[in-house]
Amino acid sequence: MGEATEIQLQILDENKLDENSAERKTNGIMSQSKRSYKWWLLVAIYTLFLLAGQSTATLLGRLYYDKGGNSKWLATLVQVAGFPILIPLYYLSSYKSSNHNTNNSNIIIINPPSVLLLSGMYSGLGVLLAADCLLYSVGLLYLSVSTYSIICASQLAFNALFSFFLNSQKFTPFIINSLVLLTISSALLVFQNDSSGSTSVSKGKYVIGFVCTVAASAGYGLMMSLTQFCFQKILKKETFKIVLDMIVYQSLVATLVIFVGLFISGESGNLGREMEGFKMGKSSYVNVLVCIAIGWQVFSIGAVGLIMEASSLFSNVIGTLGLPIVPVFAMVFFHDPMTGIKVISMVLAIWGFVSYVYQHYLDDRKSETGRV
Repeated sequence: MGEATEIQLQILDENKLDENSAERKTNGIMSQSKRSYKWWLLVAIYTLFLLAGQSTATLLGRLYYDKGGNSKWLATLVQVAGFPILIPLYYLSSYKSSNHNTNNSNIIIINPPSVLLLSGMYSGLGVLLAADCLLYSVGLLYLSVSTYSIICASQLAFNALFSFFLNSQKFTPFIINSLVLLTISSALLVFQNDSSGSTSVSKGKYVIGFVCTVAASAGYGLMMSLTQFCFQKILKKETFKIVLDMIVYQSLVATLVIFVGLFISGESGNLGREMEGFKMGKSSYVNVLVCIAIGWQVFSIGAVGLIMEASSLFSNVIGTLGLPIVPVFAMVFFHDPMTGIKVISMVLAIWGFVSYVYQHYLDDRKSETGRV
């Protein structure tokens, strides 16, 4: 009788253990699902920032040149000098961080990197950002907005190449297909000459604009990979404050470098006359430059946020998503001609983008299957 009772108690205990383990598994899946929803929400917000900022700033940059602006260094400066508008966001991030720390007792303490290491990191990225923005400004000066935007899609291919060496990015058939299509898409535009629309330049200046835009795309791809590398190997944190630090400090360095270039080049002495001769008036001149600066800072939040939440290559892919947006608006507002070569190039670029997104979808499905 006693043995039978013990056996019954043992069976009950085993059933209870099975129920507890099943409950823990269910709770784990539910918490994973909540994290997934939160992640997709953040990605959606950062994507909106990136696309809105990129499209607005690019179109206004062309408007600046189209209405009488001709300072390459000033066009470069407004791409990075708007970072002070992000400083109030530090108070929001510090408030959220303090609330999170008081509600969470299990905090993993990570030793912060040295001041010297951080200074070197932000200075290097800032100098690279300044050079990259200057190349983009030259490219936009000599190319129509549609041609410029399509060539910028090549930054995804450069980013994938640098990510292979710096971020251990794996090359799959779909990613290779994406890179080949994007490369062909940009190469086709070598045979295009923008002699009408928002620009009217010689073949020589078109080549300069083309080369500068390709070089800028390569530099941007390198910078995205280096940013992800810094997140993973140096900063080792994923908070909104870290995103702000990455944007503000490197933009500060880039602003100082570009200021020096603006005065050395002598373009600073012509800015008064440029404002007077701006076709839309003085107030519109200032408003255009301010809106360009704000647009690029909104873009920066989206780009760096996507790097932190996903990867540099994913951030670049989302940037490529804006490819069809800018040429369409350019055709409407600047009367850029949509030639056959541009259409083919755009279709190839979109095809390359879809190929990469499908690979990301397969990776996501595979990881979900692995968790189950």
